Amino acid sequence: MSIKQLIAKSRSYRRFYENQEIQFEQLKSWINLARLSPSARNMQSLRYKIINNKEINQQIFPLLKWAGYLENWNGPQEGERPSAYIIVLNDEELSSNYYCDDGIASQSIILGAVEDGFGACIIAAIKREELRNLLQIPEKYKIIHLIALGKPKENIIIEEVSNNDIKYWRDLEENHHVPKRKLEDLII
Repeated sequence: MSIKQLIAKSRSYRRFYENQEIQFEQLKSWINLARLSPSARNMQSLRYKIINNKEINQQIFPLLKWAGYLENWNGPQEGERPSAYIIVLNDEELSSNYYCDDGIASQSIILGAVEDGFGACIIAAIKREELRNLLQIPEKYKIIHLIALGKPKENIIIEEVSNNDIKYWRDLEENHHVPKRKLEDLII
């Protein structure tokens, strides 16, 4: 798959085949892609916590807010939830400024997942202190966001923005529509 195809297929998936497990070694291989990615000042202060345990996943799920534009949707139902999470952290003892490293690293992880037939969603709406307590994450690690991962269950349709409305939405068949601005509108 070309980089263009990988990026086009790399969507914010919010429904998964929950029973499709992702092995720890597979998750580590995607983090290795993040490790190899550029890092501002080469500080490499990002750290990662891998969760692929069903019981812990069930405890993480209520600590997350899913799809802000879908006001009447509380997230995926049981059976459609992520089968793994990667918590993206910053080691504050190394540097409190991670610049844009989290975005670069997360994109690398997600592209690796997509290449291997999985999907992901970056979630920053997190009950951070509850997550910290649940996973016993030391205070020196700032919780930046997490990446929810699994085998995608939903159909995502990319379409052009209409009437300047960028809000994603679901149709009656549960297709997830994602409006994107025209390329011409982005280049100044």
